[in-house]
Amino acid sequence: MGKAKIIAIANQKGGVGKTTTGVNLAASLAATKNRVLLIDLDPQGNATMGCGVDKRSLSRSSYQVLIRQAPASEAIIELDGPGFDLIPSNSDLAAAQVDLLQIEGRDRCLREALEPCLGHYRFILIDCPPSLNMLTVNALVAADSVLIPMQCEYYALEGLSDLMDTLGKIRATVNPRLAVEGLLRTMYDTRSRLANEVSEQLLEHFPDRVFRTVIPRNIRLAEAPSHGVPVMYHDKSSKGALAYLALAGEIVRRNERKTAAA
Repeated sequence: MGKAKIIAIANQKGGVGKTTTGVNLAASLAATKNRVLLIDLDPQGNATMGCGVDKRSLSRSSYQVLIRQAPASEAIIELDGPGFDLIPSNSDLAAAQVDLLQIEGRDRCLREALEPCLGHYRFILIDCPPSLNMLTVNALVAADSVLIPMQCEYYALEGLSDLMDTLGKIRATVNPRLAVEGLLRTMYDTRSRLANEVSEQLLEHFPDRVFRTVIPRNIRLAEAPSHGVPVMYHDKSSKGALAYLALAGEIVRRNERKTAAA
């Protein structure tokens, strides 16, 4: 199988569809016969709940993995329905910010914890919190690439340039292999002139980095987390489900091309 490709799903801005993308991309990649691990690295635990796991009754979570209290294998939950594995999260993870300060090599904790898992998966996805803190830094140090979900709205490009600066600093100091997997336009409304204008600017500034797939505003996507399932198990023919399957196909093809070229 080779080693897993680790993709951090990150954006310092909240509410752009990071968790929705983490859960639904994991399910879509698993549906295309890839072994997938999703890591919830947000103390809110929304990805955990969106996978149907009760965040209040966890014996092990990404918190114990991050502060070296437990190996990743002990925190992994196999999700029978969606067909991928999950390292869940809950509010315990908020304490990791402080606890990591006591640990030598604190920015590499996640990377080291994932080493034994790399041979078991094709893709490892990390759902990052909506801020640039020690949790996000751990994700970016562990990752091979970053997938950036973004809404096409007024301040989107400004936030994106800040994030690109951050990625440049991580690349220059601790993780030289960190690449941009792609920019994903989320909650897209084709009727919005502003959305279309921002989308055009994105394609102009980052022609090779923007995914062809666009994730639309979709009621089924919004409903799925309350049922604790990815959207393809809520309504597989919905526009949201089809869009994430298309995104999975695009990522798999891109990575196959890169592997072939190497």
